[in-house]
Amino acid sequence: MQDFAPDQIVVRCAHFIGGEYIDVSAGLMDVLRPSDGVAYAGLPVADAALVDRAVENAWQAWRGSNWASQAPRDRARIMRRWADLIDADVGVLAPMEAVGSTRPIRDAVQWDVPFTAEGIRFFAELADKHGGDVAATSQHQLGMTITEPYGVIGAIAPWNFPMVMASWKVAPALAAGNAVVLKPSEMTPFTVLRLAELAIQAGMPPGIFNVIQGDGRTTGDSLCRHPKISKVTFTGSTATGAAIMRACAESGTKPVTLELGGKSPQIVFADAPDLKKTARTVAGAITGNAGQVCVAGSRLLVQRGVAGELIAGIVQAFQALQPGPTWHAATTLPPIISKGQADRIDGIVQRTEAAGAQVITGGKLLGNGGAYYLPTILSGVTPGMEAVHSEIFGPVLTVQEFDDEAGALALAAHPDYGLAAGVHTSDIGRALRMARKLEAGTVWINRYGRTSDFMIPTGGYKRSGIGKDLGRQAFEANLRVKSVLIEIGE
Repeated sequence: MQDFAPDQIVVRCAHFIGGEYIDVSAGLMDVLRPSDGVAYAGLPVADAALVDRAVENAWQAWRGSNWASQAPRDRARIMRRWADLIDADVGVLAPMEAVGSTRPIRDAVQWDVPFTAEGIRFFAELADKHGGDVAATSQHQLGMTITEPYGVIGAIAPWNFPMVMASWKVAPALAAGNAVVLKPSEMTPFTVLRLAELAIQAGMPPGIFNVIQGDGRTTGDSLCRHPKISKVTFTGSTATGAAIMRACAESGTKPVTLELGGKSPQIVFADAPDLKKTARTVAGAITGNAGQVCVAGSRLLVQRGVAGELIAGIVQAFQALQPGPTWHAATTLPPIISKGQADRIDGIVQRTEAAGAQVITGGKLLGNGGAYYLPTILSGVTPGMEAVHSEIFGPVLTVQEFDDEAGALALAAHPDYGLAAGVHTSDIGRALRMARKLEAGTVWINRYGRTSDFMIPTGGYKRSGIGKDLGRQAFEANLRVKSVLIEIGE
């Protein structure tokens, strides 16, 4: 892959409803490039009336087309064609994703586009591999459970992995036979329009996948409250997740799937199999996408005696990163999504330092017109310090030391979050004990991060969310269960 000129990327300032772009030229809000802060496009904000139009269109498409009623394998074929078109469109999608987000062009080409396409294929393959059950009943009766799609799913996707996270919401819902109205983040809104266009080219009925643009307060709230939205799926902050739950409860008690915030520990024991490799893993878990990852390993818990060597390796990995704009192929440390978010990160670091923490490395903003933050390590911290208990969503790692398993578990426990955790040890018994006792929806052993097989679900405990993305569980969450009992006589 090569560098590209950001000004050459053209996007549509539009909604996508009923298989057509709905272009808007007035009342647009600026969309900024994170890499340099330049406003490169305008975004229409869908009001309640336009949200109603999009949902009603999806509802009519779901009722009037054969999307839900056709043979599941036929639905899967369309989705596989869609995935093939996404793979073939990498030359358009990758620069479009990179220019307006925090995803460097190298990552967009090698990971985001193919991961989006393969995720769609994964859920397409589940379409005809799931059904109801026959219940154990009297011989004079036949009891069954039947699974059916909800109807129209409202999906709200985050800005940190725009295409990938949108596909996590949309693909299982479509594979299960639902229609979807998607609201992407107002900060990264454009690549999903191209995905919707490619879905039509693949043969998906118009209206089955609609995209509306806008903010959370107006557009997102209207989507959640719409009476013909049967379920809502969302990835984002815990505060916004709570607001979505309220909106859904107040408008019909509709179910939700929420993947929310995290403050995930990386626990390193003295018997970690390869301390140098572990240092690189720990560093990558907090600097990937500049730490703007819900499962970012932001709390390092290290057994006393190996902390110095481990931290030295992490600092070395930090120093090897190359900050730069997302349109440069050499960039390995992308920008923070906005100047406001970068200032927030810096404020947390400065307040934690003022409370007694020590900055081992980093701890400051970079210029270049965009919003960049140096990878940071804070030592000498206590559980009550802001950087330890608050989700930062940036490349900031706190360090605490422990003596034994009990001490590690005590430090790992968080009063609010339970999204993910990492454990590094050569002792399989210890690994299994920690995996059982940690309050986290995902525990990684001697690694940190997901694989590309899609089968293992992701989702949190506590205030880190409800339900699961990925895996069979994500597909099943888009189906409702109907019980049938038939009296057949003696």
